[in-house]
Parts: sequence; structure tokens; C-alpha cells
Amino acid sequence: MPYILYMDIKPDQIEFDPEKDAINKEKHGISLAFGFVVLNNLQVEIEDDRKDYQEKRMIAFGLISNRSFCCVYTKRGKNYRIISLRKTNKKEMKKWAL
Repeated sequence: MPYILYMDIKPDQIEFDPEKDAINKEKHGISLAFGFVVLNNLQVEIEDDRKDYQEKRMIAFGLISNRSFCCVYTKRGKNYRIISLRKTNKKEMKKWAL
């Protein structure tokens, strides 16, 4: 079930692994730091239950400069740990009416 909500996340609440950030930049051309922008400009959010990750993971679709992006994250205390960030693909845009 998708959620649509407003989040007011502060920059110091975002965290990510610097090595994963370098990999994400190489693969998708964007830093995980921009997950902050996606989470504050949400379109749709769903729980990622494709696997047992041993933690609750969320898939958030949100806007960066009027372009939809897909951000996978998990909540750790008051912080949001960004796992991946990429442009939303056509299949996702159609499925979630983005």
C-alpha cells in the first residue's frame, strides 16, 4: 500500500556510507546526499518487502528539480540512512502515476 505524506527532514538527519555514495555516483550519476531532497519532496512512499533485509526499508519517490527519483532508505533512530538513489524508471512512473 503506497503512502503519500509530508516529511520535514533536516540535513543533519541524513546519513549514508561514503563508499556506497561513490558507487552510486558512478552508477547513477548522483550523490546519496540528494536523498534529503527526495524525502522532502515526496510523491509516493512504499515499504520495500521484496526481501528480508533484517530492517524496515522504504522506497520513496520524490522530486529533484522537477524530475522523479527513487530513493531507498531505512530509518535509524531519528536519522534516515540512504541506501540507493536513482532516476525513477518508466515502469515505476506508470505504476505509481508519477
